Amino acid sequence: MRAPLLLYPLILLLLFVTSAYSWKKEEFRNCDQTPFCKRARSRKPGSCNLRVADVSISDGDLIAKLVPKEENPESEQPNKPLVLTLSVYQDGVMRVKIDEDQNLNPPKKRFEVPEVIEEDFLNTKLWLTRVKEEQIDGVSSFSSVFYLSDGYEGVLRHDPFEVFARESGSGKRVLSINSNGLFDFEQLREKKEGDDWEEKFRSHTDTRPYGPQSISFDVSFYGADFVYGIPEHATSFALKPTKGPNVEEYSEPYRLFNLDVFEYLHESPFGLYGSIPFMISHGKARGSSGFFWLNAAEMQIDVLGSGWNSNESSKIMLPSDKHRIDTLWMSESGVVDTFFFIGPGPKDAVRQYTSVTGRPSMPQLFATAYHQCRWNYRDEEDVYNVDSKFDEHDIPYDVLWLDIEHTDGKKYFTWDRVLFPNPEEMQKKLAAKGRHMVTIVDPHIKRDESYHIHKEASEKGYYVKDATGKDYDGWCWPGSSSYTDLLNPEIRSWWSDKFSLDSYVGSTKYLYIWNDMNEPSVFNGPEVTMPRDALHHGGVEHRELHNSYGYYFHMATSDGLLKRGDGKDRPFVLARAFFAGSQRYGAIWTGDNTAEWEHLRVSVPMVLTLSISGIVFSGADVGGFFGNPGTELLVRWYQVGAYYPFFRGHAHHDTKRREPWLFGERNTQLMREAIHVRYMYLPYFYTLFREANSSGTPVARPLWMEFPGDEKSFSNDEAFMVGNGLLVQGVYTEKAKHVSVYLPGEESWYDLRSASAYNGGHTHKYEVSEDSIPSFQRAGTIIPRKDRLRRSSTQMENDPYTLVIALNSSKAAEGELYIDDGKSYEFKQGAFIHRRFTFSNGRLISSNAAPSTAGSDTFSSECTVERIILLGLSPGAKTALIEPGNKKVEIELGPLFVQGNRGSVPTIRKPNVRITDDWSIQIL
Repeated sequence: MRAPLLLYPLILLLLFVTSAYSWKKEEFRNCDQTPFCKRARSRKPGSCNLRVADVSISDGDLIAKLVPKEENPESEQPNKPLVLTLSVYQDGVMRVKIDEDQNLNPPKKRFEVPEVIEEDFLNTKLWLTRVKEEQIDGVSSFSSVFYLSDGYEGVLRHDPFEVFARESGSGKRVLSINSNGLFDFEQLREKKEGDDWEEKFRSHTDTRPYGPQSISFDVSFYGADFVYGIPEHATSFALKPTKGPNVEEYSEPYRLFNLDVFEYLHESPFGLYGSIPFMISHGKARGSSGFFWLNAAEMQIDVLGSGWNSNESSKIMLPSDKHRIDTLWMSESGVVDTFFFIGPGPKDAVRQYTSVTGRPSMPQLFATAYHQCRWNYRDEEDVYNVDSKFDEHDIPYDVLWLDIEHTDGKKYFTWDRVLFPNPEEMQKKLAAKGRHMVTIVDPHIKRDESYHIHKEASEKGYYVKDATGKDYDGWCWPGSSSYTDLLNPEIRSWWSDKFSLDSYVGSTKYLYIWNDMNEPSVFNGPEVTMPRDALHHGGVEHRELHNSYGYYFHMATSDGLLKRGDGKDRPFVLARAFFAGSQRYGAIWTGDNTAEWEHLRVSVPMVLTLSISGIVFSGADVGGFFGNPGTELLVRWYQVGAYYPFFRGHAHHDTKRREPWLFGERNTQLMREAIHVRYMYLPYFYTLFREANSSGTPVARPLWMEFPGDEKSFSNDEAFMVGNGLLVQGVYTEKAKHVSVYLPGEESWYDLRSASAYNGGHTHKYEVSEDSIPSFQRAGTIIPRKDRLRRSSTQMENDPYTLVIALNSSKAAEGELYIDDGKSYEFKQGAFIHRRFTFSNGRLISSNAAPSTAGSDTFSSECTVERIILLGLSPGAKTALIEPGNKKVEIELGPLFVQGNRGSVPTIRKPNVRITDDWSIQIL
């Protein structure tokens, strides 16, 4: 019997959902099934047939032609010259572009990804006026050498073609392209009779109207012990070799192709929801350097193991360097638009990268606190019940989330008025407690003529087109759906208008947004996404921009909230898919993970990889999205998640309810304490988010970012730093009694629970109990806290501060505190407080760290300091003198944490100095 026509969407969705709960390898292409990857991987070192010609300076750039050394009449590829452009920018950034020569009339202009590079960065270009010609490495061919930055030079070798950065004094290399001669550039062609360029995968056919158009080249990192980055993959932080004599013969390269992957594997180079083609190297020999390829097409990247080319008869001999890591970058289409970042420190490389793609946005304070989510809270009664239970159990939270079931038939910007009859009132009731709400808005638009969004988008021609020029029709949660073409700035502006309070009926200023499924996810599409030959604005094929589709959706949504608040309210938008620059528009989470111990463990390297790639506001679903975590796993996940930059509990609708009060009083207490830890450290987290907003330095950091010379930290991805002051080590095994914790550096570390000091530079066998995970404050730091616990972060605004001073071997420490109104952009006009705390010679000093344009004239606070905790203070101190005021106070023994009452440490209680003032406290 045939099902009624109206049941077909439901049947298709059920089939998809049933099959998608477990990752199926055959649903997705591997390298051997991806022709451009297979071709690039098969090339031999030295196979590049290009040399440099016609070098000149134009508009401050070095311009040259790449021409074939010898014509190959049997080649199907054109032998036309390519144009190479070298540019230099302030702060040690070199840009290398290679494209087809537009004067030779290629079939179309290759796609260059717009709206990623910051305009301010382009204004920092250094105008080259001359280059010098010299011989390099004893090769007779000449090279063009030019200034890169103080102590560094850029070099363009003519024959064989190669580009590299080097130290100008020693001549030691930093980064290079094509040192192994693997560069290849497939030029666009007009289709002729008999050409068969179609590619098939499973039941899908890709028409490929311009033929093969891939690009590949090798990149070498010198002075490197490891390379990191290129998210998103659920694998180790330090990237493992994918090709070489000690690597499995059929190992896969790291794939960058945004995909909706249910229950992804926890140890795989397979590409997930987002893609950032940025890699950073680090080694004791030199430090850090970075490389970025601005290209939004599918990319595959090999990390080449030692000896990978030892059996090849190469035409190119690289300078000997045992601390060199070679990589192979392969992309389906686009242009070469690459950036070299010379470091030399890890924070330098990240700063240089985010100067190109944008500094992370400054979040609102509430967004840095705890979020509670589920697919789905059923109705308003469920929302109110969950909200009240948090209060009943004395657990703070700031945001409650609604998934797709809150809508009217999966039509975004609507409400199911049976389940949510009074959405405005619901949001206002939460806001009365200082809380906010987030609703989901995905890119698939239900093809329903009664749906105003679809009707308007269809009439205006705002949808992505299929290869025949018709509106693309795919399947997602609503059934038959189309996808707005947000590459077009006009359509992005139209989309952003939909978030106005008038347009999004039922929304309020307390409502923020969640962008899911924005890879884009298409249930019946090839690899569960949009066909590569779909067409966007300007005739751009989807293959050319695929990895940036979610980026433009995130951008337009963020702009919508910015418009809604008249440019005064900082947006909060969480997205699943991402690209380089996504840090400017909001937060990212690691997608649909699983309630397994290994997914808890891999969440840390995933967050660290995002962090060093600019996405500083990221986290994993606490507890795992799929499956039902055991109670111990759930508790351990809260204990780690409390230190993620983005802290959210989330679960699939088929899982058992898992709000923190559902597992018995003892487990409720443990999860409550973990969440309380996050709220105590909110002033510290907020200060770190401002640092990230200013410099790109991430909130969550690998150990080697703070200890760049400590080799034992280079491959450690089970522990991480929060800022420069806290080290967190997760517990990743069930019923663990002990954990090995490596504490880097030469100074001590203070246990956050017991206040005991542990020596740095050693691995400690640390006894763990159910009530905490190993976490330490670094000697030499001062960390601000707020210890009074409230319902939400907004209700903590006027609470006093605690300063925790961890003294180093010199009995010194320093730290900072940043405060603003927590929500607006007035901080950009100087409306903030930035204090610096220093302790030395027995004296604590609070001084102004803000420029003269900031301070009490534009923003003020009445908050005081109610406790000063002194870890490592020499015994015998009894009193302290506060200036100004000549006030003496006693030094008492008190708990390190008010909650839990553990430890007994020297404490100055109620000094009552104002956080905004200059003052000093002398230990007597």
